[in-house]
Amino acid sequence: MSKYDEIPYKIYLDEAEIPDKWYNVRADMKNKPAPLIHPGTLQPLKFEDMQPIFCDELIRQELNETDAYIPIPEPVHNFYKMYRPSPLTHATFLEKALDTPAHIFYKFEGNNTSGSHKLNSAIAQAYYAKEQGLKGVTTETGAGQWGTALSMACAFFGIDCKVYMVKVSYEQKPFRREVMRTYGASVTPSPSMDTNIGRKINAEHPGTTGSLGCAISEAVEVATSMPGYRYVLGSVLNQVLLHQSIIGLETKAACDKYGIKPDIIIGCAGGGSNLGGLIAPFMGEKLRGEADYRIIAIEPASCPSFTRGKFAYDFADTGMVCPMAKMYTLGHDFIPSANHAGGLRYHGMSTILSQLYHDGLMEARSVEQTAVFEAAELFARTEGILPAPESSHAIRAAIDEAIKCRETGEEKTIIFGLTGTGYFDMTAYESYNEGRMNDYVPTDEDLERGFATIPDLGL
Repeated sequence: MSKYDEIPYKIYLDEAEIPDKWYNVRADMKNKPAPLIHPGTLQPLKFEDMQPIFCDELIRQELNETDAYIPIPEPVHNFYKMYRPSPLTHATFLEKALDTPAHIFYKFEGNNTSGSHKLNSAIAQAYYAKEQGLKGVTTETGAGQWGTALSMACAFFGIDCKVYMVKVSYEQKPFRREVMRTYGASVTPSPSMDTNIGRKINAEHPGTTGSLGCAISEAVEVATSMPGYRYVLGSVLNQVLLHQSIIGLETKAACDKYGIKPDIIIGCAGGGSNLGGLIAPFMGEKLRGEADYRIIAIEPASCPSFTRGKFAYDFADTGMVCPMAKMYTLGHDFIPSANHAGGLRYHGMSTILSQLYHDGLMEARSVEQTAVFEAAELFARTEGILPAPESSHAIRAAIDEAIKCRETGEEKTIIFGLTGTGYFDMTAYESYNEGRMNDYVPTDEDLERGFATIPDLGL
């Protein structure tokens, strides 16, 4: 008999239990993430340096590394009630299929129109832009979850939304694009011929499928050249991981409510938003010496920032118009293969997660996409949800850990983040089902070309 047999299959918190504060993990980090620096002066960015790019309140959150908890504004908290709290599900059907003594739980963030966790930060960022009196915002999107979430949030608060979508995803995921347009956003494939940076990238890389780094450059150029607009980002930044901490706070509350004690916590990692949000309160306990967990970041083998990247200051975008961040990076000019997990095709990683990984507080591994879709198919057949390709990286690792438990007889408890659904990713599933999906792993020579673009700052 399992120690969790009396726990409901789906654990829902009450509406009153939705957290009213975000958790800022930096407050508990002994080694703080290195600051963003100005590429010209190499000095840490100050509030006024960021004002042309970001909303004022978001800058304050970006720079705040002392306050452990930040109040969630009432309009944002009320919006959360539309789709939160999200369920923590005991994957009993998957456990049975794997014949494992492990206990597997997943935090499902796909129960909203955007189909992913991205709405948690999008609604906050749109709110702060509206409060500042801005006309609109610009952004980039990979697979389209972030662009969809932001378009929905901007429609809710009545501000304009301009999205630069990585070209390969723009072509692979037309339905996601149309959801954005339905919410009133303009969507442009990146790199485009509409911006100076887009034209430059197209000239230097003819026929390129684009990257998140390219799309960021275009979105920032447009934001800084149009009065009344600011740039917003769906991952990587400290402020985004702060907003996404609601995932982990709800997960922790559900665990405490039912006596669930995770041994392993797993999340997919591209820029770091969902992983950072899921692990935040658990990492806080680890940092304070109150508990210990194995925390594992899973990334695509085609874009292995953690597992094969360098920990260094680099530009956050391909066009070199953004501040520089100290992070695990493959080089700002690195353009990954056209992997179907578009949301994980970023050359770098969150500075928070990079520091935690560098300090040995979390692990990382990379997986190839055919193995990822094999796991996605098993999960869909057993748990009844078609997962997003990004989320399926975490599913792959959770299955692998559960199989290890089957082999050793250990009864470990595993929690992973199911960041969203894959119903707009059918081109990827078609490729897998028809046997046309390939595993591309960059060679050392490929990576060296990217590393060559990392500035040697001696920092």
